[in-house]
Amino acid sequence: MADIKLGIQLYTLRDHIQTAQDFDATLKRLHNMGVRVIQISGIGPIDPQTTADIVRKYDMDVCVTHKDFNRMLNDLDAMIDEHKLIDCDCMGIGGMPGEARESAEAVRAFIAKATEIGKAMRERGERFCYHNHDFEFKKVDGDKTIMDILLEETDPDLFWFIPDVAWMHYAGVNPAEYLEKIKGRVKVLHFKDYILPDGERKFCSLGKGLVNLEDCYKACQKLGIPYIVYEQDIDWVDNDPFKATEESWAYMNELAAKCAE
Repeated sequence: MADIKLGIQLYTLRDHIQTAQDFDATLKRLHNMGVRVIQISGIGPIDPQTTADIVRKYDMDVCVTHKDFNRMLNDLDAMIDEHKLIDCDCMGIGGMPGEARESAEAVRAFIAKATEIGKAMRERGERFCYHNHDFEFKKVDGDKTIMDILLEETDPDLFWFIPDVAWMHYAGVNPAEYLEKIKGRVKVLHFKDYILPDGERKFCSLGKGLVNLEDCYKACQKLGIPYIVYEQDIDWVDNDPFKATEESWAYMNELAAKCAE
């Protein structure tokens, strides 16, 4: 069984990657923590070649990105060129546009656009990926959810997923079990955790919340999912995303060691 590669979703540290200087400093800090895998998301307007130079400087494996869907529709060739610079073969979006969520017909119209993007990506060795939140598990077509439609009506060769375990759990789905449904369509899984103080969702460092991350890790081992990255949108420890990242990175490595026994 191949080892799962652990990494950090840079959206967690988005306020610290808005300039080339800050991006360099952030990757240096992660490198010193032992991180060698990143997902690039929320990065500032940094020259693509400069981004690539910094990525190589710190020996980072960019497993996937989150990019703007509208830009994919209008500037895809340039985006693929940028991904080639960082040796990244997966380009994702953080969620479908708001108007695509309003009905089953709107979801299917989104799928049609995403499929064309996926075809163009595949021709150049890239893959289109989709990151879920909780709204995809709401019913829009009888008993069918948005996620059901995405799974059933997309081409597995053209439309992959970046599942987020916390959003699945919050939607009332067992994430470890649900990963079975997406088998063969996942390169990167998002590890995220949350609590519900007074019934209000609050994100937290990994291992301190309601998600059974050990079961999720074991599911990745079973299904051959090669990458797990930590992400935390807000609610960082002491409002410090680096502190939260350090805590969660330590937890991930402890969990990996435990599951390797």
